[in-house]
Amino acid sequence: MLTAEGMEHRVNGTAEPREVVPWSRVMELGIRTTTRAWMATRGGTALQWAAQSNHLDMGRDACSVHALVRHPYDDWYARYSHHEQRYPAVHTYLVIELFRAVSEAKLTHRLGDAEWLGAVVEQVAPLPYRRSSVARIREIISAVVV
Repeated sequence: MLTAEGMEHRVNGTAEPREVVPWSRVMELGIRTTTRAWMATRGGTALQWAAQSNHLDMGRDACSVHALVRHPYDDWYARYSHHEQRYPAVHTYLVIELFRAVSEAKLTHRLGDAEWLGAVVEQVAPLPYRRSSVARIREIISAVVV
């Protein structure tokens, strides 16, 4: 969960977070996601292995957030639960590129600002599944001031 303080790593069904990573520690941030919930299961892992392809983003880690954090420097990651609904491929593409652009712009702390994030997502959501959308996402995150 993204909060104003940082990223919370929660275990389903528990009230307290397992871990909180403050935004001040986050240097780089990325996300992996799938279009369907079953793709992030062990069955998805088996299918990826059977297909002998690294181009399919499946398996238990297919829905995860990963970060390079400082003090101490370390790789951090947390799996998250995929909603039961199917996501269009364009939305998974856009969220991955949004996380990448926010990370490159050194604005990861803005992900905890619900108002700013909502304004950005409102403009990013209608973009098409094209490379030109990456440049547009960068423009949007640098232009949105809330």
